[in-house]
Amino acid sequence: MKTLVPRGVSRQPSLWGHDPFTALREEMCDLRSRLFGDGEEGWFTGTMVPALDLSETDNAVEVRMDLPGITAKDIDIQINGNVLTITGERREEKEEKGKTFHRVERSYGNFSRSVTLPCTVIESEVAAEYHEGVLCVKLPKAEESKAHKIKVKG
Repeated sequence: MKTLVPRGVSRQPSLWGHDPFTALREEMCDLRSRLFGDGEEGWFTGTMVPALDLSETDNAVEVRMDLPGITAKDIDIQINGNVLTITGERREEKEEKGKTFHRVERSYGNFSRSVTLPCTVIESEVAAEYHEGVLCVKLPKAEESKAHKIKVKG
């Protein structure tokens, strides 16, 4: 007895929830997006995309961002609701006459990174420090965002 397969349903095994060619195409699109960016961000676009870490304790959220070669006055930090945005600029060094460059990989120009915070913070108490190329932003949690211990009666 032959089993009929409805039109549009593949007899191929399903990998990652798709047929192998669809999965491969999606992986290639994702790789292209990471390398060349969707818009202006990507590894090969020349646009700076500084790495950041977002961590949380009982009392605060902390963001650490690597910003080597940038001065503190070229960094701008804003909070809008629960979105933290850090923007800035790494200025290009002056061209040096008589020098032949064999490789230029360092990025210059403007950057902007936005991150959604995991909880509500007290905006008026946010503090930022910049030391040796690392920006550290400490965002104290609002009281309603802190964990509260509940005693069990019994």
